[in-house]
Amino acid sequence: MGPIARIITIVAGLAGGTVFSQAPEFAQQYRQRIGGAIDELRVIVEDFNAQAAEHHLDRQQALNAYAQSSDDFLHDRGVSMRSTITRYETLLSQQLHLGTAAPVAKPFVLLGNADDVVFANTWRDFVPGVPVSFAGLVWGAIGFVGGWMVAALLGLGARRAVRTRRVHRQVR
Repeated sequence: MGPIARIITIVAGLAGGTVFSQAPEFAQQYRQRIGGAIDELRVIVEDFNAQAAEHHLDRQQALNAYAQSSDDFLHDRGVSMRSTITRYETLLSQQLHLGTAAPVAKPFVLLGNADDVVFANTWRDFVPGVPVSFAGLVWGAIGFVGGWMVAALLGLGARRAVRTRRVHRQVR
């Protein structure tokens, strides 16, 4: 490997390390955003539960009352409320999984079952952080090795292509 190829490989490794080292920071910002979403949904769900209880209904009975209504507005409102409750419970589950995962594993947990809206908004507002945590350093190392390997493999492919052309020219 020539000196230029080594420099390119090291730069690619550093770029990969820099990008991957942000994975734990992104997971942290996602977790903070999901906490805010849960707080807001909790207000809605608890209000719905309280109103149902005032009318001597549990949550499921109240949702069934909406579903059985012949009024399209009330029926649609019930579908919307059911969706809100499901999203609230899903986000609570994600928060629990993110909270109990090892710091190095949090990006995998997030990618395994991220909420599309929260993920997109986190990505839109993401602010990179300095990876001074152990997880940031591990992910940085993974990215460095990955970037180095990609650059090395691309360099190997380029060298083979050049050799093949030389051989074909010599044969003619």
